[in-house]
Amino acid sequence: MNQLERIQRSLTKKSPPTFEIGDVVKVHVKVVEGDKERIQVYEGTVIARKGSLNTETFTVRKLSYGIGVERIFLVHSPIVSKVDVVRQGRVRRAKLYYLRGKKGRFAKVEEREFVGEGKSSAQPAAVQATSKEPAKA
Repeated sequence: MNQLERIQRSLTKKSPPTFEIGDVVKVHVKVVEGDKERIQVYEGTVIARKGSLNTETFTVRKLSYGIGVERIFLVHSPIVSKVDVVRQGRVRRAKLYYLRGKKGRFAKVEEREFVGEGKSSAQPAAVQATSKEPAKA
């Protein structure tokens, strides 16, 4: 490991935020105005993610008064204080640049659903047939 890689590894966050492409996220950004510092929330859809180690970036797109606005954030930047996942999206692309040409409900990403372990709605037929109780006629 050379000196540059050592510096890059030291600048990465210990627990980077976990989110995927297509997710709707709220990015909490530190904004400095004069002497004061405040947190501004930027909510939108993650359309791209690129880079590695401490140079990893992600692009968030939102609509503001009918105009598409995109902003690029560094994952390991001290300016990004927190990333909250609002809704998980189901996509089949690594980059969602096609959303730039869409408007309204066509610019939405389908929601991803998870079924927890052990919570299946239907039991297999073999389990139902071997029930402990005898069948009553």
